[in-house]
Order: sequence, then C-alpha cells, then structure tokens
Amino acid sequence: SFAYFTIKDRLPQILTRVIDTLHRHKNEFFEEHGEKGVEAEKRAISFLSKLRNELQTDKPVTPLEDELPDAALWNQYLDYQRNLPNGNGQPSWFQSPWLYVECYMYRRIHAALAQNPPIDNFDVFKEGKTQNFFESQEAIIALCTYFQELLKNIKDLDEKQLQEELFKLLQVSLWGNKCDLSFSAGEDSSQKSSPLQSLENMIPYILVNDMEKVWSLLVNAKKNRTERSNVRVDIILDNAGFELVSDLVLADFLLSSKLADEVYFHGKSIPWYVSDTTKHDFNWTIKQLGSANHMWMSRCGINWEGNLKKGVWVFRDHMFWTLPHDFSSMSEVAPDLYAELQKSNLLLFKGDLNYRKLTGDRKWECSVPFQQALNKFHPAPLCSLRTLKSDTQVGLKPGQGEQIQASEPEWMVSGKYGVVQFDAGL
Repeated sequence: SFAYFTIKDRLPQILTRVIDTLHRHKNEFFEEHGEKGVEAEKRAISFLSKLRNELQTDKPVTPLEDELPDAALWNQYLDYQRNLPNGNGQPSWFQSPWLYVECYMYRRIHAALAQNPPIDNFDVFKEGKTQNFFESQEAIIALCTYFQELLKNIKDLDEKQLQEELFKLLQVSLWGNKCDLSFSAGEDSSQKSSPLQSLENMIPYILVNDMEKVWSLLVNAKKNRTERSNVRVDIILDNAGFELVSDLVLADFLLSSKLADEVYFHGKSIPWYVSDTTKHDFNWTIKQLGSANHMWMSRCGINWEGNLKKGVWVFRDHMFWTLPHDFSSMSEVAPDLYAELQKSNLLLFKGDLNYRKLTGDRKWECSVPFQQALNKFHPAPLCSLRTLKSDTQVGLKPGQGEQIQASEPEWMVSGKYGVVQFDAGL
C-alpha cells in the first residue's frame, strides 16, 4: 500500500533530514548556549537515531515518557490501539494504522527537542519552510499583485463577478496545497509559476467541485446577518510557504468583499508534518510580506498585520490538531475546540492530513457519501480543499474512481487531482 511505502521509505528520509539539520546547527547552538547547547544537540540526535532504528526494524510503539501536556492523551490512544478487537495487541511501526504512526513520529521528533533545553524551541523544519517561501517568490508576487489590483475596484463588482473571483481564489488555495514538504520528504516543492494562469486547465482535475455550495452559503449568511451576528469563516491551515499566502489572500478577499466579517485561522502548536503552519510561521510570513521591497507584497503584509491588530483576523492553535485522533472524536477529546468551531458559519479544511482526519483515513469505496465518512463530525458547515496525496477519497460519482484508476493507477497519491468538497452539516 501507499502507507507501507510512506513508513518504509519516506519517514526514515524525513528523520535523516532532521538529524542532519541538527548536525548543521551545532555551531549555532554552541554560540548561543555554549557547551549546554552542544550536549543538548547530541542528546536529541541520539534520541532521533534510536527512533529511526525503531521505525526501520518494526519495533513496538512505546508510550511517551515526556511530561508534555498531551502525553497522557497519546498514551491513552496507544492503549486504545492495543485493545482494538481486530488488532494484534501490540501496535508496531508496520502493524498499525498509517495515520497513527505517522503522527506519532512527528510527536516523537518534537519530544526529542522539547526534552533537551536549551534547544527545546528549535524548529527542525523551519529552514525548509523558509526556503519554500523564498523559492515561491515569483508566484507570491503574481498573486499579491493580482489581488491588490482586484481590491481597487472590488466595490464595483456585481454578484456574478464576485462569485467568479471567489472561485478563482478558492482554486488558488486548493492547488497551493500541492506545495507540501512532508509529501516530497522535504525536497523542493515550491510554487514557481503564477498560480492564476493555469486555473482554467486545472478545472477537469477537480473531482468534486462544490464551489457553488460554498458561494450560496456565504451569500445567504451575509443576507441574514444582524447587527449582533458576524459572519465568521474558519480556515484550518495546512502548509506554510506559498499555500499559506494563498489562504491569506482568500481570507482577505472574504473580508474585502463583505462575504465574511471575521476569519479565524487554526494552526499547529508544534512543528508538524515538515511544512505545517505554526504560530511562528504565520507571523513570520506576514512580517516577510510587510517588509518586502515589492509594493504589492508589502501592501498585503501591512494590511494583514492591520487585520490581526483590529481583531478581524485571529490565529489560534490547539493541541488537538497534533493528536492522532480523527476529527469525529473532537467533541469528546477537545470539547472546547469543538464548541469554538460551532461558532463558525463555514469551516475550510486545508490539505490532505485534514482530509484523512475528517474521513477517519479509511479504505472507503470512492462513492461513499462524504457526510457518511465524516462520522457525525458536524460542528458547522464545512468544506475540504485538498489535493490528493493519500489513498482515501469519498463522495465521488459511482464509477468515477474506477474510470480514473484504469488510466492512472497513481491518481490518488500524485497530487494531480483535487476536491472542493462541501458538507452542510445538520
């Protein structure tokens, strides 16, 4: 399975890169923290080398031994895996659900640093995220320029034109999800060309296209809003770099077109899946744009800082996003987060990992309805913007999956296809 290839080849590659990154920063740790920094680096590397060995030799998954706030939840989840009626009693790296062991690896990478002050705040993936941002510079400039030109006459657009622009920016945000460093095991995955030029040609690759439903939900919410009720959109973020910029442009468009009054962004509280967005990445990206020596890039960055200051944009992180649980257990495991999402008019879930957690990462028949796969997860109407990079897909028309499979056996994992998949909830 694709899962087997991921655990066997991709995850050890990612661990090797992490170890290499720490090696390369040895002098920096010494300059900042003296011998303590070097000792911490050695301990972290030995912890990670041991982890890589456990993974490659299919050792049992062991309980977490750190004192971090989520450790108890992780260890309860391990007990749950051990006691599954159809399991084999002792989960190991190759005898476990893919989603679980992949999340577990990233959590162990975090522990390797968190347990070794003074380098406990070092993000081993930051270099890759930064590089992705700078290598996507041309695409970012093209997108910011397009957007700032659009803002000049946004007030004059009629409903049809607004709808067209929303659809464009939803697609840019969808295909921005191709820039994923955990998928390429950290290899270059930046966006080189203008993301707007190829949208027409990409439409046939959107297997489920519910953009009309997203539009009518937003338009109706806008019509029905009262003085006291704001229209709120929440974006559950995926990758930093170009994808994050495409999400920020979409969010700014929602405010500028008055389709939403406030946007909440949800990121990861620890470095995750190589390129996932943390609070630091979020703030760094907006600062980079604001100080860029390109007029439209800096205009975007400065406006977005303003949105954060005014409170019409809010960034939140929550440890639930970096647990191994499906979203169907959120109301039980993280009732505070579930209650927060219930305040939203629309939840936009970015990317493949969020899709896997929405659908329980199961080997569904492709034609199973999206709503069924969500397994009662309905805090608010939701939409998944996702390019396919793992072999879970639901909500296709009968026969649609088989038809693509016949000519493209790799269609589920190549990142070539995408979905804009909506569920109205209750």
